[in-house]
Amino acid sequence: MFSFKRPKIKEKTSRPEKKDFDGWLSCHGCKELIYQSELEKNLHCCPKCKAHFRLGVKARIQLLADSGSFTELFMDCKPDDPLQFVDTEPYAQRLKTAQKKTGRDEAVVVGTCCLHGRPIALGVLDFSFMGGSMGSVVGERLTSLIELATEKELPLVIVSASGGARMQESIFSLMQMAKTAGALSRLDEAALPYISVLTHPTTGGVTASFATLGDLILAEPDALIGFAGPRVVEQTTREKLPPKAQKSEFLLEKGMIDCIVNRDELKDKLSLFLGFLMPEFPAKERSQKQKLKQLIEHGQKKGPDSDRRS
Repeated sequence: MFSFKRPKIKEKTSRPEKKDFDGWLSCHGCKELIYQSELEKNLHCCPKCKAHFRLGVKARIQLLADSGSFTELFMDCKPDDPLQFVDTEPYAQRLKTAQKKTGRDEAVVVGTCCLHGRPIALGVLDFSFMGGSMGSVVGERLTSLIELATEKELPLVIVSASGGARMQESIFSLMQMAKTAGALSRLDEAALPYISVLTHPTTGGVTASFATLGDLILAEPDALIGFAGPRVVEQTTREKLPPKAQKSEFLLEKGMIDCIVNRDELKDKLSLFLGFLMPEFPAKERSQKQKLKQLIEHGQKKGPDSDRRS
């Protein structure tokens, strides 16, 4: 006669996109109603307050890559369950659920494309796939992309949106922090630019590794960026954080990021910065200049007399 079952309540994550009725959304910034098609035409930014909604991988690539220029790479690297991990459900089942939900096999898409005619290596994390978490496959694909950029002398752009390292893979996921950082150090030695773009949210091991190692670090407005989330920090330190702490505006003020760029300006800004970071001159000449720089730094520059003596 009576049911004692608890009603199922759907918990909203940060930045809820609440549907009030078909075709309409409630903006998480100004709380005004937005027609869904209008939001999509406006790059998923509120036309009234400019609040940035999450952008999917496909839309992000379309935003940055010249039409028809993106080629996805390293798709042969597939996720596995090396630890046979089980929490509330087996990790293998979690992977299958995420793959079915997103239509992708992992939380990152990497490849090459042109940005305003300039060839680049591009990586984009997918937050809809297990919170954009970095497992061994994400780390391997990103490392392979960085190594390709080093080999082909391409500038690198990575767009991050992640909850951090994937704990279902334990040490296999944590070691990706060192692996991606090591590959980026070799890219830096080759004098090739890396621009990191941080979107909402970028946290955990991703923030602690490749996401904050860029020559330039850009962020979208009002993005949550940090290692641990605000609630975890407050519970651990037992102190109240300042208003807007861990938001991109706060981090810009403290010098952790270089600039905040609205989504509709991002492609043009990236093109501008890459033009400064990677001047147009032949690869051979760049290689010679790099070798000369290394000789000067190590105090090993030799004159014509020393060459004859040797």
